[in-house]
Amino acid sequence: MTAPTAQPPGTDPTPPRRSRRAAFLIGIAVLVVAGVALLVLGLAGAGETRSAAPIAAPDARPPVTVSATPAPAAPGLPPSPPVSIDIPAIGVRSVVNASGLNPDGSIEVPAPGPQYDEASWYTGSAKAGQDGPSVILGHIDSAKNGPSVFYRLSELRPLDEFTVTAADGRTLVYKVNSVQTYPKNAFPSEAVYGPTTRPEMRLITCGGPFDDSARSYRDNTVVYANQISP
Repeated sequence: MTAPTAQPPGTDPTPPRRSRRAAFLIGIAVLVVAGVALLVLGLAGAGETRSAAPIAAPDARPPVTVSATPAPAAPGLPPSPPVSIDIPAIGVRSVVNASGLNPDGSIEVPAPGPQYDEASWYTGSAKAGQDGPSVILGHIDSAKNGPSVFYRLSELRPLDEFTVTAADGRTLVYKVNSVQTYPKNAFPSEAVYGPTTRPEMRLITCGGPFDDSARSYRDNTVVYANQISP
């Protein structure tokens, strides 16, 4: 599967040193211009072969948006990388590894191997407790092993809560604001990766029907959440 592009293909994946915020904002501008590769995020695709009877993905459902005013965000905290995630509503408990960029500027996703069925944090996004969106990716399934870490991600609903443990030992609580399903050719780069004024979280996987010819799912599921307590 092809992951979201954090920098335009063909650019140096290790740009000159600059402030983290400036680099992040430049990456967002590029995402809006070169969003096609970003949209694909085919977490069940890259380098895999699938059986003739693919494992069913969660049903694609209309976007679900919280109707009530979201809970206020917690004050900003010292940033720390996420190292584990626990989502009781869908039975997920996983370590969170780190993902950087591929040579073409796309975000790395867990490769086949011991970390394939674990979640992964994109290191170009906000750390836990930091203003901005922190992005955690996970595969939906594989032909070899069946359902993967985010197989049930689309079942989350507004007001569901989950926790992320940071490397400094803090456990941060997040509340789901909305769950959206997007065609991969209409992925809203700015909404997902753009800057925010509070600590937020994006959980991303594949979704919708499986395209046998392309050997990937046609949609992406994105969970939007905000941090509600340190």
